[in-house]
Amino acid sequence: MFGIHDLPLFVVSGLLLNIMPGPDSLLIMTRSATQGWRAGSAAALGIGTGTFVHIVAAALGLSAILATSAAAFTIVKLLGAAYILYLAVGMLLSKRGAGATTPPALAPLPLRRIYAQGILTNVLNPKVALFFLAFVPQFIDTNAPHKALAFLILGAIFNVNGMLWCNGLALFTATASTRLKLNPAVTLWLNRATGGLFVWLGVKLALAKQH
Repeated sequence: MFGIHDLPLFVVSGLLLNIMPGPDSLLIMTRSATQGWRAGSAAALGIGTGTFVHIVAAALGLSAILATSAAAFTIVKLLGAAYILYLAVGMLLSKRGAGATTPPALAPLPLRRIYAQGILTNVLNPKVALFFLAFVPQFIDTNAPHKALAFLILGAIFNVNGMLWCNGLALFTATASTRLKLNPAVTLWLNRATGGLFVWLGVKLALAKQH
């Protein structure tokens, strides 16, 4: 439907990416640990808003590219597959302890400022835009009639899953009433599991024929 294929793989990949520790998780954890779950949820909603901005911008930009020809879309997909393989190598080569983080103490802030902080964390990160342009098109048929719409649908699915995880992380961190320190072994396993999945996905997409 809408030219989307391999949706279960997209959902699993998105969940793994959201679970992986990063600046977003750290911001949510610190605000939840210092100001409670509402502050963590405010940060999560801000992050989701920033992600949605990237999704819309990428969909509009992608639609302009795709309006030229199917060949242009194929080139975008091949470049995206190469970028995914590049990410995979970095994940597979990650070392134990690289992802261990302890949330630093932060001064209390109003919820609206925490929300704005979450937006800026994503909007000002060019890697997020590059990721969506590389990742999402891999799950859209070359001959899909409405590629921008398919992009928005996949982006929305990714963002909803991310918000469920982020708000769950905020609630869990606040309930624990302690600052979480991510287990280096868990972080290493997540990095390598996701890296292995991305190697398979990148090779599969690079060798795939047009639908």
